[in-house]
Amino acid sequence: MADAADPGAAPAASAEGGGEGGGLTIIFTVLPEGFQHSLSGASASAAVGAVREALGADLSLNPAAITLRLPDGTALEDDGVSLGELGVAADATQMELAAEVRGGMGEAGMAGGAGMGEEEPAGSGYVMPDEIEVEVDHGGGQPLQVIRVGIVRDERRKLYLGGYRHRKTGLVYHHAGSQTLPQRLDWHMNDNKNTRETQTAITATRTQQTTAEGGTQMARTDLLLDESRDRQLAPRVYFTSDMLGELRLAQTVVIQCYWRGFVARTRAAAKRAEIAEQAAAAAAAGAAAVEAEEAQRKAEVARRMHPRSAADFEILYNELEAWRAHETARINEAEYEERERLAALAQLLHKETKLLQTIDRLKLSANQENREGRVQAALAMMAAPKKWQMSDGSAAEVHTPFTTRAKELLELHRGLTLPELTVDERLDVLLHVKWTVKEFDCNLTREIVDLIDREADLLNRGRGEKTLEGLRKRVANLFLQFIETPEFNPEAARFSAVPRDLMLRQNVQPITSTQ
Repeated sequence: MADAADPGAAPAASAEGGGEGGGLTIIFTVLPEGFQHSLSGASASAAVGAVREALGADLSLNPAAITLRLPDGTALEDDGVSLGELGVAADATQMELAAEVRGGMGEAGMAGGAGMGEEEPAGSGYVMPDEIEVEVDHGGGQPLQVIRVGIVRDERRKLYLGGYRHRKTGLVYHHAGSQTLPQRLDWHMNDNKNTRETQTAITATRTQQTTAEGGTQMARTDLLLDESRDRQLAPRVYFTSDMLGELRLAQTVVIQCYWRGFVARTRAAAKRAEIAEQAAAAAAAGAAAVEAEEAQRKAEVARRMHPRSAADFEILYNELEAWRAHETARINEAEYEERERLAALAQLLHKETKLLQTIDRLKLSANQENREGRVQAALAMMAAPKKWQMSDGSAAEVHTPFTTRAKELLELHRGLTLPELTVDERLDVLLHVKWTVKEFDCNLTREIVDLIDREADLLNRGRGEKTLEGLRKRVANLFLQFIETPEFNPEAARFSAVPRDLMLRQNVQPITSTQ
């Protein structure tokens, strides 16, 4: 260990042989430990022996135990050879040598009088400095940093805390506990002995029993060891922080590539779905437009083939008038003789008359169907239940005695108007209607009963349905009049446009015994 005041001054002077300052720095690689040590202030004229002595003095080793070697492994055995003769230029500033210490630093130190575990022998001449200077190389081309490190001396005799002694050299090797500072004797005087780490430490007790005893044995000359199953382990390449940063960057780029690909695929899928949805919507709109156009065309055809409203008949009349005007103009513009022209106009008039008759028949049929529809709708509204608004916003349907009566009369009227009934079914319907109207005695009910008895008699005689159509229409119309009378169906009062006095309806007046 170098002197605190000038670690390399005295050895460098001895290496130069004349004390003159030099600018050569020798970097030694100490074997077998492998650490490096620098010796500054040397010159190319220094002898090998002087360099060895300077290195031994600098490291407190016996120079005889040090063998200097060139970087190619050639041993420097001649102490009189100078560094210049070995190829070192006079203006060189740095060179490298290997220093092989026989027996290791421990044994060589013992030979030189400075053992690792024993006290220094008297007269060794080495005095441990109070401070040393340590050069720190930060790498990257930065200058060396010199740090002054203080040395703590322990003058007490080192306690034997376990270890072993080399039988040949007598060197004592202590355990690691002997290299630490001793415990304080006044530890019990410290009041602050409670820490969170010791109070909250989680400990667990585990007991193990090995299956067989084991041990280790070092190789020696009088012992044969089986090395057939030995393996040589070599450390891997040191993974630096720069390599870790490069790996993270590369993996980040890979993750970004996958993520951007996923985002691109997602956007493409969404775009394709949007385009497909737009195409489907356009196709659906086109199909809906075609269907609407076809429905409109069918509705227009139905309005002309089966007109029902006044607007439908207005269209027919307008188209007929347009057709007549067009045909009249065509006949007048044709080069017909007067007799042929009049004959063509007469034929056109005949066709127009036929078409007007057809329209009138369609109007009669439409009026009949519309009347039946209005009657059925009115009867259904009479039989509909009453709707009451509840407190929770819902609507409750309630049947009153009046709506129940209207529903019964509606069912009887539907039975009277049903076609293709058998004789028994027709007689059953007529019987129910008869007993319903006989509850009231008036001219209307008597006429309904007489017509029902007449139809029943004709049915029993086997008359056909064609001969009974007029009679059945009279029964249906009279029963409809019965239903529309408020005295027989109280619910019909709501649908009377103009209520009339009972005296004006002679056929529904009750018949007394004096009549």
